Formats: sequence, structure tokens, C-alpha cells
Amino acid sequence: MAKKENTALTAQNNGFNTLANIDFSQMVSDELDGLDIGFERIKIPSGGATMFELPSEGDAAETVREFSGVILFHHTLNAYYKTKYTGGSNPPDCGSFDGVTGEGDPGGNCKACPFNQFGSGENGAKACKNKRRIYILREGEVFPLLLSLPTGSLKPFTKYLKAQLSKGRKTNSIVTRFSLKKVINNTGIAYSQANFAADRLLTPEEYTLVEPMSGQVKSYAARIGFETDIVSDEDTGIYVDHETGEVIEPLVGGNRNV
Repeated sequence: MAKKENTALTAQNNGFNTLANIDFSQMVSDELDGLDIGFERIKIPSGGATMFELPSEGDAAETVREFSGVILFHHTLNAYYKTKYTGGSNPPDCGSFDGVTGEGDPGGNCKACPFNQFGSGENGAKACKNKRRIYILREGEVFPLLLSLPTGSLKPFTKYLKAQLSKGRKTNSIVTRFSLKKVINNTGIAYSQANFAADRLLTPEEYTLVEPMSGQVKSYAARIGFETDIVSDEDTGIYVDHETGEVIEPLVGGNRNV
């Protein structure tokens, strides 16, 4: 089994050498000066469907069962609304981009916040919604995509991170394969859960190109507001907490094109 894994994770090609001679920060500065730099989103479907929706050059999204890419950066995203979400484009009353310190009302220490405890929200869930943003670079591309993981996908992602860290691997040194599976919670509600697997290791040459880009994307991530997680009125996506059966509302409403 170990031999098979080593073979699968051996660096196989130079697919990220597209980044050679490209300065991401300079490219954004030259081409997107004064424009919204919000990253295009990868969408997780509702109801247990197992096809991702990837952005494409045309109007219609590309649907795929799985895709792969390097995780350049990822971070926690917490959002608390005093009243139940009913639409509109208002930011949360309190939000956090690091899961440590909330800004707004009540603000402060997220870990100690009573709204970030199970039982503070509906059906025993948290009143503060916990998600995670993942910035992904696909082979042959130079602009990352954004995947927002709902609560029900956080446990498999954490498990994947621990498995790679136990082998001394950083996520930006691996090509990760993303897939979906249908899961039914204890109340009979079906939802789509993201799953992760190590596809291959980057070559040393690829990592030399990818690693500095991780730092550049990290600096831009702080500028991407909560509106990046907008879900439009026609979007029927439903995110369900796999432990409580709670339907998780979008952070804000309105047009999801950013």
C-alpha cells in the first residue's frame, strides 16, 4: 500500500511552470488596477449533488465530478447576524477572517464568544456561521479560484490537512484532488460534502514558483470581503450542518457575480 501511495504522489509533470516569469502581484496591479480583484468561485451544489460548478469563459458554468489544483492559502471565515438572514447585501454584524478575533458587534475573542458555541443558534447549531475559504490554483492557470467550504465539509478538510502535515507536507507543495459525495444527516437531510485526496507532489521547480505566489494570495485574501460568498436569489443552494441538520444561510444576498 505504501509503495502504491509513493508512486501516486511522485511528481509527474511541470504543469505549474506556467508561472515562470509571472509576478502575480504585478499582473494584478497592471491589469486590474482600480477593478474588483474578487476571485472567481467554485460552487458546491445542494441536495447531495456530486458535481462541482467551475467558472468558465462563457455564461454557463462548467460542471465536473472532480478537479485538482494546489491549495495556495486557506483561512477561517466566521459571520454572525443578530437577526435571521432575509436577503439584501448587508455585511454580518460581526465577522472574522482568521477565526480568532471578531470585528463588529459583539466582536472580540471568537473562541470565547457565546455565539460561537453549539446551542446558540437554531437546532442546536452555532449562531455564528463557520466556513473556510480555500484559494486554489489549477495546472496551466495563473489566477486562483476560490472555494468556500460550508460547515459540513470542515471535518474532512481538517482530516486531510492533518494527514498531510503528519507526512511533513504543506498544502502548497501538493496537487490536491477535490471531489463530492452525498451525505445524509441524522434527520434525513441530504447535502453535498467535499472530499480531498493528495494527487501528486509538486516538482522542486514547480514549488519554487508556487510558494511565493501563496504569500501574494495571502496578502490579497484580506481584501476580499464577505460579499464574495454572495448567493443570488435564483440560487437554490442549501448548506446543511451535518451534525445539527441546520440550513446555513449565505453570508449576504444579492448578485453573486463579483
